[in-house]
Amino acid sequence: MILKGAEIARYLARPDPSRPALLIHGQDAMRVAMKRAEAVKALVGEKADEEMRLTRLPGAGLRKDPAQLLDAVKEVGFFPGPRVVLVEDTPDTAADAIRAALADWRAGDAVIVVTAGGLGKSSALRKLFEPHPAAVTAPIYDDPPGEEEVLRWLADAGLRQVPPPAMKDMMALARALDPGDLRQTIEKIGLYKHGDDTPLTPQEIALMAPATIEADLDELIHIVAERREAEFGPMMRRIEGQGVNPVTLCIAALRHFRALHAAAADPAGPGAALSRMRPPVFGPRRDRMERQAQGWGMAPLEEAVRSLLDCDLTLRSSTRAPQMALIERALIRLAMTPRGRR
Repeated sequence: MILKGAEIARYLARPDPSRPALLIHGQDAMRVAMKRAEAVKALVGEKADEEMRLTRLPGAGLRKDPAQLLDAVKEVGFFPGPRVVLVEDTPDTAADAIRAALADWRAGDAVIVVTAGGLGKSSALRKLFEPHPAAVTAPIYDDPPGEEEVLRWLADAGLRQVPPPAMKDMMALARALDPGDLRQTIEKIGLYKHGDDTPLTPQEIALMAPATIEADLDELIHIVAERREAEFGPMMRRIEGQGVNPVTLCIAALRHFRALHAAAADPAGPGAALSRMRPPVFGPRRDRMERQAQGWGMAPLEEAVRSLLDCDLTLRSSTRAPQMALIERALIRLAMTPRGRR
């Protein structure tokens, strides 16, 4: 049996212990390891290692000693309960040993969980598992986790009250982070909310999400985008004192104004556009940028992007120009742009 789409996450969360074997394979070793850990935990529980109900075998060793797999599958454990034999980093050369173990498998034997890297269509492991009437194949792709899976991770972290606005931001975060980082972030949010029964909010997600830009630099660009020119000078001096490279500052400003321009141009509205960006913008920062995009309008934002592109080109092509002065002048001009221009 080959699992597809949402079936993969659903099955690996609750694998069928009556099936003899499960193959989990994919290019991303971290994703495969996470799914393997989830499946093994569901099959034998958290104490399987200490109760000696989990046997680990290196897949590369099965070619020289194929009998060790069948011995492990048939072994009677000292502690009662279900057992798993985990075969890790399995090459195609181990297919014959796994085939022999599958042929002799009986109800009550240990479930065989096999992990492997990316397998092509001609792979011996895939040719063994995919047509097998009882074994299960779970190909792991590089797609972001779905809403059902994220909800399960949230529940595991004790976060069961997740209103739609918070879930929208959580899914935006799921598209931006790899699954391992997302799980860590969810666990961090769960610890933050421990003992707090109030629903999860977008503000709390934004507070716990990994930072993507240095806070002072981010605030300077917000000051420019919100045309608060009176606050620009002190913050610019602070940024300059931190030793921020002028080109870095220009790139950050250009990225921000390009995002505002794309948001202003989107027929679905600035909020929807910002949520679809890579990395996505969510929580209070999305609301703030949505207001900025609406306050500027498309034509002024086009002019802002053009001026920052010109500044970036000058910074990269000239060694004599006072670089920090160039980017400061470009930013203060944007901060002083009259409101209401369209």
